[in-house]
Amino acid sequence: MVTLSRQVESWGTVILFELSSQKVSEEKLIQAFVEAEQLIYHVDEVFSTYKEKSVISQLKREEIEIATCSSEVQEVWNLCQEVMELTDGAFNPWLKGFDPSGLVKGWAAQKCGQIFEKYGVENSLVNAAGDLALRGGLLKGSEVTPWEIGIRNPEIKNEIVESFKINTGAIATSGSYEKGAHIYDPFTNLIAIGARSATVIGPDAAIADALATALMVCGKDGANWFNKPELKSYSVFVIDRNSDQSWSIKSSL
Repeated sequence: MVTLSRQVESWGTVILFELSSQKVSEEKLIQAFVEAEQLIYHVDEVFSTYKEKSVISQLKREEIEIATCSSEVQEVWNLCQEVMELTDGAFNPWLKGFDPSGLVKGWAAQKCGQIFEKYGVENSLVNAAGDLALRGGLLKGSEVTPWEIGIRNPEIKNEIVESFKINTGAIATSGSYEKGAHIYDPFTNLIAIGARSATVIGPDAAIADALATALMVCGKDGANWFNKPELKSYSVFVIDRNSDQSWSIKSSL
């Protein structure tokens, strides 16, 4: 068994990687990580809202049009439109010009997982500041068990209030953990007050990331989204804004 743990500093945070394989050589694991690392830096150059020359900054200033952008930027744009429709406008990256920050970390984590899969890595974890893409489970010796992902209390850093076991899939959490209150309500243009913390579990990290952002806006009012056929494979755990209570929805698939 070969394992590799690395971290990359980018996007104003730290992205963590854990790779394990019983078939792939250490050299291949390193090659896979290097390609994923390059993707992380590339995503920062293209999608950063802080870099003046990034594609996203140019889109926000309306210097270019989405039709002239690369396929990856159009992919993110289209995913944002999809989630905006699924959440009845609660996720709206066009509130102040185009800002896909509420989806692109999960999207990049998903892409990194696909890179590892391409190299034949059976077990991989990508943690992009609370947006996780997981494949194959946790390899210990010759035994594979699910990763257990704990959800912290947004008010008490070291307190775990819920945990989820996942072999393959994605889990994304939005809240005031690292950046404080930073998500805006597109309906009021004020700081979102729907939830203190929102976690979404499902097959795609980009969608999970955006849904968690939207639930921070709407809280319990967002529960009805998950009756839609497109979201049947997603589960939810939300901590209310104005109480110590939480609520959850389990995937119907």
